[in-house]
Amino acid sequence: MNGLSLSELCCLFCCPPCPSQIASKLAFLPPEPTYTFLPDLDSGPNAVGAGNRSRTGTSANGGTEERWKLHLTDRAEYQYSQRELDMTEVFTTRSSRGNKVACMYIRCAPSARFTLLFSHGNAVDLGQMSTFYIGLGTRINCNIFSYDYSGYGVSTGKPSEKNLYADIDAAWHALRTRYGISPENIILYGQSIGTVPTVDLSSRYECAAVVLHSPLTSGMRVAFPDTKKTYCFDPFPSIEKVSKITSPVLIIHGTEDEVIDFTHGLALFERCPKAVEPLWVEGAGHNDIELYSQYLERLRRFIGQEVAVQHT
Repeated sequence: MNGLSLSELCCLFCCPPCPSQIASKLAFLPPEPTYTFLPDLDSGPNAVGAGNRSRTGTSANGGTEERWKLHLTDRAEYQYSQRELDMTEVFTTRSSRGNKVACMYIRCAPSARFTLLFSHGNAVDLGQMSTFYIGLGTRINCNIFSYDYSGYGVSTGKPSEKNLYADIDAAWHALRTRYGISPENIILYGQSIGTVPTVDLSSRYECAAVVLHSPLTSGMRVAFPDTKKTYCFDPFPSIEKVSKITSPVLIIHGTEDEVIDFTHGLALFERCPKAVEPLWVEGAGHNDIELYSQYLERLRRFIGQEVAVQHT
């Protein structure tokens, strides 16, 4: 996350800026897109375009349907074969704010009970995350549904706090209506900046469970660690919403996180009445928690035992 300049710090205390201005300085770093959606000219519901790293899907906007192929560039660093990519469907949906939202559904485990609605971190897009999604889903026996925020990948518009909430709403409704998946079988998973829309959605809708991976309490508390209260202009105020979540919440945070301090995870855990036993990864930073064995172990236990038992 970016810091604030001296002039911006002065403006902050002289005349509080609007939340979108703080948000853009703190969080949004959309990368150069690592994928494209290409029109699929082949016929048939299971048509796969020629060439490597392509997979078909459909887009439903305004009642019309168009089929797409997912094409990953070398920058996506995709590590699987075409067989794994064939488990993936791509399409676009429209948010309430008028932006086109790119979506990806990976059938990692076709007979799986739960689907993760995954809100990824900053400075990545669906193309870069595709390898991780396939590996994660197959290891925890879950299907993965993800989307790109406005201004990321092939999603249109510009990143903003309001768009962030509208984007996950569009993804949630697409997952439910397009695939007929009920809330009791959806696990909301947010990583880093992705915990912001995840907390917002789960504070408004009940689901099977929630995972908050390296979460932040609020934008101001990231920029100014000594902040003790939530101001009206504070963007991403997850600390004020987490108490409204009615689903089980697993919080994961590295003790040596250099981007979002470990104290953010602790504060959310203390404020969340539905929090389960958290995972504090000793020595882990912001971007390497997945490399620790306890990460998968805790997720498997949470999803396969704790969440599954509540929904039997």
